[in-house]
Amino acid sequence: MSENYTALYEQHKKAGASFTDFGGWQMPLKYESELAEHHAVRKSAGLFDLSHMGEVWVSGPDAAAFLDYALVGKLSAVAVGKAKYSLICNTDGGIIDDLISYRRPAPEEGIDKYLVVPNAGNAKAVAAALLERAAGFDVVVEDASAETSLIAVQGPNAEAILLKLVPAEQHALVTELKYYAAVEVSINGQDLLLARTGYTGEDGFEIYVPNVDAAGLWEALLEAGEDHGLIPAGLAARDSLRLEAGMPLYGNELSRHVNAYAAGLGPVVSLAKESDFIGRDALTAIKAAGVGSALGQKLVGLKGTGRRAARAHYSVLKDGSLIGEVTSGQPSPTLGYPIALAYVDVEHSEPGTIVDVDLRGKAEPFEVVGLPFYKRQK
Repeated sequence: MSENYTALYEQHKKAGASFTDFGGWQMPLKYESELAEHHAVRKSAGLFDLSHMGEVWVSGPDAAAFLDYALVGKLSAVAVGKAKYSLICNTDGGIIDDLISYRRPAPEEGIDKYLVVPNAGNAKAVAAALLERAAGFDVVVEDASAETSLIAVQGPNAEAILLKLVPAEQHALVTELKYYAAVEVSINGQDLLLARTGYTGEDGFEIYVPNVDAAGLWEALLEAGEDHGLIPAGLAARDSLRLEAGMPLYGNELSRHVNAYAAGLGPVVSLAKESDFIGRDALTAIKAAGVGSALGQKLVGLKGTGRRAARAHYSVLKDGSLIGEVTSGQPSPTLGYPIALAYVDVEHSEPGTIVDVDLRGKAEPFEVVGLPFYKRQK
């Protein structure tokens, strides 16, 4: 049984949510229909509670240099107000977590400040790793996860909904906010951090709010979104949305046994940055070897040619021989056919390759395709 409850747990109960354990948290799996929630995000808007995610503040004169060392990306190159997707890795290149880091305005001269956002089940591990790696750097690492809630509005109507809660004189801060950027803005009468980020493949926003104010903001957003088709959405819809968008999930596509190159995240690794970073030697060697991993496997998209869906841990076959394993899979509500992510041997990873997936004793054909499966029309 989960030990953790978000500040919005009572709101979810009142809305009739079905709950599930996720990363040690009781989270809404769905409210009425995960399909309706999925389609709402694609066509209008969905409201998500992401308060199980972590929030770790890193500040100090060495904050930029420290994050360059602790993460595989070049965080010192991120402009104030912008965000960067990165990885925190072990010395062997294995992925501890994938995360987003936001560079915030300096609180005073000579001080840099970042907000690092890890995944739910990894929040404590990431905070601990950052604290350990901070030795020798003039930085303060503060885990604010326990006091912070995170609410996301995702979908084509997200901006219109948000503008109803933002004063007219600040509308431009929202409408001009670029993807992977964040700004302080007044929402429902409170100054809050608003990021144009998400995990659905749609336009949308994520709002960082103190726990004590989370319920009020949730209700205000639902009311503002009534005329825009906004409905609350749970983890089931979040998973089908992110899968269509080809976004990896930690614990499925990413783990300490997987490296960035196998996961298709090679561009996230900055081997060109001058400073050393944890995992550099291992990742340099892996890239030089020219294979996705020590096992020579690579993450690919699979499109089913039949109706039955592949699921996590199903075997991928070529001419009857085992060549890989499915990490995520289900029928795509938007596209109307089964989709999956899988690690397969590199020689069978080219788009257009036909493989089989063992669907409980019956081999069904799937085609290797490029990612993402779904891309929104801008």
